Amino acid sequence: MNDILGIRVEDKYKYERRVPLIPPHVHKLIQDYHLKVQVQSSPKRIFKDHEFAHAGAHIVETLEECPVIMGIKEIPIEVFEYGKTYMIFAHVIKGQPYNMPMLRRMMELKCSLIDYERITDEMGKRTIFFGRYAGLAGMINSLWSYGERLRELGVETPFLRIKQARHYDSLDEARWIISEVGQEILEHGLPDPIHPMVIGFTGYGNVSSGAQEIASLLPIKEITPEQLMELKNKPGLPKNVIYKVVFREWDMVEPIDPMASFELQDYYVNGEKKYRSQFEKYIPHLSILVNGMYWDERYPRIVTKDYLEELYSEKDPKLTVIGDITCDVNGSVECTHKGTEVGDPVFVYDPFSRKPTMGFKGKGILVMAVDILPTELPRESSVMFSEALWKYMNAITRADYSLDFYDLNLPAPIKRGMILHNGELTPDYTYISKFL
Repeated sequence: MNDILGIRVEDKYKYERRVPLIPPHVHKLIQDYHLKVQVQSSPKRIFKDHEFAHAGAHIVETLEECPVIMGIKEIPIEVFEYGKTYMIFAHVIKGQPYNMPMLRRMMELKCSLIDYERITDEMGKRTIFFGRYAGLAGMINSLWSYGERLRELGVETPFLRIKQARHYDSLDEARWIISEVGQEILEHGLPDPIHPMVIGFTGYGNVSSGAQEIASLLPIKEITPEQLMELKNKPGLPKNVIYKVVFREWDMVEPIDPMASFELQDYYVNGEKKYRSQFEKYIPHLSILVNGMYWDERYPRIVTKDYLEELYSEKDPKLTVIGDITCDVNGSVECTHKGTEVGDPVFVYDPFSRKPTMGFKGKGILVMAVDILPTELPRESSVMFSEALWKYMNAITRADYSLDFYDLNLPAPIKRGMILHNGELTPDYTYISKFL
């Protein structure tokens, strides 16, 4: 029976600093369960090699002795080894084309794959995730982007005090600065060119909730989508208030059949076949759009390239920044042409040329679409993730993967997250074969 667990170095992104397990939890696995933990040496992790060594782990250059290997992001194809079990965010459940070669290679090598994204409870709710921290970092970055973009357009605002999330030593430091910005707005108000300021949020899960948590540090007043449509006609709106709107499915889409009514479960099943977006009517009234909802190709887009061209053909619109935290490439926000890097996080999308320019300059809408946002808050997000995960690791490490999938003795949430077992798609994921 295996008792060796490996934690791999993160090599997909330069700025990836998270860990799946923190040193205190590694120590508990070693002391309480007598596991052997090997940690691949890394100079950039938020928790350093010497911290893992102090916890009792062995710092190694390769994980060739480890039958079970865990990391955060996808793994280069050439790294996989025959018959091993890997735990990562695999990004394959939608048939993502860019990761199908990786999945094929794992199948060829008879590997097993456990995807954190699919570890769920009996109700299908995810139990291990970074979503809240994506929302927290995404909102910090959206406010920073808003200040920098407005300065580029000639408008000075209090948001210039806010930095990109990765430049703060802690989440508490970021909260403190944003609270001070909120106090300044409360006392002195917002400049006329951006008044009234409105932040729109899509979704109401962990991502959106995290973003709203940061926004709540500002002088926020929540209004409904219906009230948003009336806002421009109200005289004497206070300048020391920022308006917040949360959009749910029934706000964003409507039945194609004018005689039909919206039904949530029907929308989940039929999506774009029976529903169309009605989100465009809200866009001209928003200052910042924070996109934190789930989306796949079954559903209508909420921001299309065609609409942005139409919007900009009249005049420069109110909408200045899209914080696309969900970062579905060419997805719900169609102009998100790629996930951006932590070191180069924003671009300006030109609705007429339909081309992006990295940075804050240019004609069009600024998009912040960092696809590894939680790593901008690496310590706090790793602690939270590890707290949810570590209790499963003894069972995962010691499991006998030679058994048939149905006989495999794994905790139910982990088994639900198993995409591959010895190179074969497990029953819940056989649909992925059509993408291969």
